Amino acid sequence: MKLLPTLGRRSVTEPGEVALQARNVRFDWTETKPVWMTKEPIASHVLNALSMLLPEGERMFIVTYTEALELVRDEKVREAMIGFIGQESMHAESHNDALEQVLATHGIDVEPYVRQAEYLFRKTLGPREGATGALRQQQLVERLGVIATLEHFFAFLGDWILNADLESFDSDPQMLDLFRWHGAEEVEHRMVAHDVAEYFGVGYVRRGALMLLVFPIFITLLLRGTKWLVHQDPSLPNHRYPMLILRIFAAMWRGSVPGIPSLLWSGLSTFKPGYSPEPVGSTAQAVAYLAQSPAARIMAS
Repeated sequence: MKLLPTLGRRSVTEPGEVALQARNVRFDWTETKPVWMTKEPIASHVLNALSMLLPEGERMFIVTYTEALELVRDEKVREAMIGFIGQESMHAESHNDALEQVLATHGIDVEPYVRQAEYLFRKTLGPREGATGALRQQQLVERLGVIATLEHFFAFLGDWILNADLESFDSDPQMLDLFRWHGAEEVEHRMVAHDVAEYFGVGYVRRGALMLLVFPIFITLLLRGTKWLVHQDPSLPNHRYPMLILRIFAAMWRGSVPGIPSLLWSGLSTFKPGYSPEPVGSTAQAVAYLAQSPAARIMAS
């Protein structure tokens, strides 16, 4: 695994807390193809499947945090939540653009899967109509706990993609920058969802129960999305699940997607008493990448 040049996570002093801000970015998708790592077609679709999940998931985050914000009296927590909302909004729109301009433009129909993601995040995990008082508060706390669980994994994935040598698989620079820009911001704001969940009383037992629930669902959704994309892609054989899983494990071994064992081990770390996501990744490395991200620099110039 090769660290990004000059961005090794231990090469610079950690800056401590940073003020979160949404960064405007712009990507040029005219040359990007669905198989954006030409040497790793299956790995390309594993990460494309993540792009199919992310927009609706992050919109659910925004709705939930907007609802919770009016109940927060701690100004430090409120400020972090507002920065988090801004960043998640930009993430959702950027991945949605990639779906439309890369996958759909090349004949891959993402709508059936996206509609399922909409149902999951808007109906199952969204605000419940008619809920009032204590029931509404309880449902809000559960949603905040789910977000904290997912954000742990997103911080892990962000740290992974900042340090994975995906250039060696002949990766498209625009798509790689999309995932690294997003991943860097996930590392940058990794404490927010945890702090908000603690503010609303998501304790050890509930956190553990949510991890046991969310982890297998998250992996299943990614696998299902990958299967859908491989089925849609005429350049690939339509593998059944056993063969597809074998090919995904082979990609993990080559380092083009994160390994399930390391992801599972990261999830298990949340069961430690006094758990904090602070050790997941490096703020210094994330901020350094964000300062040199091509998409962010275009908008800043």
